[in-house]
Amino acid sequence: MAHGMVGGQMRYEPCDVFIVHGRGWLGNSIRVLTRRPGEPPTRASHVGLMVRAGSAGQAYAVEALSHVRHAPFSKHLGEVVAVYRPLNLLDADKTAICARAFSYVGKGYGYLKIAAHAADWLLGGAYVFRRLAIMDNYPICSWLVAHSYKAAGKHFGVPDGAASPDDIDDFVRRNPDKYECVWPLRKLTEEVPDA
Repeated sequence: MAHGMVGGQMRYEPCDVFIVHGRGWLGNSIRVLTRRPGEPPTRASHVGLMVRAGSAGQAYAVEALSHVRHAPFSKHLGEVVAVYRPLNLLDADKTAICARAFSYVGKGYGYLKIAAHAADWLLGGAYVFRRLAIMDNYPICSWLVAHSYKAAGKHFGVPDGAASPDDIDDFVRRNPDKYECVWPLRKLTEEVPDA
């Protein structure tokens, strides 16, 4: 777990994937609507992608909230977060992933994609409405991360347009040969987490 430590602080790297466990009504709703039948409770309500290295106070991320933005990761300090580092990327892959993520900055949020996720949830998680909702200029958080990784030929075990925060969280946790947990799911601080 000390991998990536600099001066007593965690150092995050470009292409690290972060998972947020939001506790408000929206976070709770997203976790319910992205949970598959028979699956344990969902942890993730939001995901994003690191694009500039540094501690939590220095690193920058690209994420889709009310719009896609490039912002300091420090906005998540105090929130319940997990961070996973990809282990199977070349430098060229990282460049392609970050470039793709930056290409979405400034785009509006895909609120209709959330409705498509909800409609598919009513169908037991089928990938129907999300497939029909071709709105690439209006990303949601998981779509942004999945499509950014697609630039390097990587995926999260589901079609890119179907990826939810839960799918991404499940994939990174179930594939320790591809992703290392550098910050376990807990309140984000500047300190290095206990092993």
